[in-house]
Amino acid sequence: MNIRKKVFSTLTFTCLVICTFMNSASGADKPLIVTTTGMITDAVRTIVGDTMRVRGLISSGVDPHLYKATRSDIVLLNTADLVLYNGLLLEGRLSDAFIRLASNGRKVVAVTEAVDQSTLLEPSGFQGHFDPHVWMDPVIGKEAISVVHKELVTLNPEGAEVYKKRVEEYLKKCDELDAYAKKVFSSLPKSSRVLVTAHDAFNYFGSRYDLEVFGIQGISTESEAGVKDIRRIIDLLISRKIKAVFVESTVSKKNISALVEGAAARGHAVVIGGELYSDAMGKDGTYEGTYIGMLDHNITTIARALGAEISELGLYQKLSVKNEN
Repeated sequence: MNIRKKVFSTLTFTCLVICTFMNSASGADKPLIVTTTGMITDAVRTIVGDTMRVRGLISSGVDPHLYKATRSDIVLLNTADLVLYNGLLLEGRLSDAFIRLASNGRKVVAVTEAVDQSTLLEPSGFQGHFDPHVWMDPVIGKEAISVVHKELVTLNPEGAEVYKKRVEEYLKKCDELDAYAKKVFSSLPKSSRVLVTAHDAFNYFGSRYDLEVFGIQGISTESEAGVKDIRRIIDLLISRKIKAVFVESTVSKKNISALVEGAAARGHAVVIGGELYSDAMGKDGTYEGTYIGMLDHNITTIARALGAEISELGLYQKLSVKNEN
């Protein structure tokens, strides 16, 4: 072997060693899970910790109904060991991408696929399709989390014991939030349990906690609210003497503002009771940027605005502050 070949061989070996080290250090040798919505991303990250790589496509404040895959998303999806999405047409514009991935042999799973259909809602105007906003009910959310858990164990059986403990704790918090919500909403008179929001994302929430829910837009934000829709809700606000309405983090505030102004013009004062998280959670790194935190925030914000006597802090925030003191 001449000197040139020796140098080339040495450099090649060195590069392989360095690349292997860098991949190992960056976790590139771990399975890659790609998720869509923040709720799924949070569940996966909570369960797997640092045992696998997790990449979420749809960030906070982004509407999954309208989200289109970018070129980098397609590349990422085609390198994933597992793709987890909501399903029930929540990510409508990504449907074709998921079909192509599955036909190419990628593992693509809708986390709502095993949810008991008897618990799913088929709202008026959405005939033939179920309402996809199942995460608004923590009990149904538990079913979706169980699907996530099953797929993670299948992908990495070595982590089964750890994953089981983590998911049990996660599901326990869902139960505690459910009990908290039942308690605070039961303190309200029936006439006050009316929830008016930007679009129909809270039907499961309303069904679970005995609230009447009215959205200006339909199930999907691709639908447009018309003048008749605004007038209909204004009439409702006045006839039912409703004093609070809610904006959503992923939906334009213009329709809710129109409600407030329209009601005021007719002598009825309505306030914006707060911002709710529906199709997306809060910013990464915040309490509301977790599934538990998002639910806690929504429950507390709605109940307080409708007249329930509760702390400005939610269930787990309140506990956290108490423990710190």
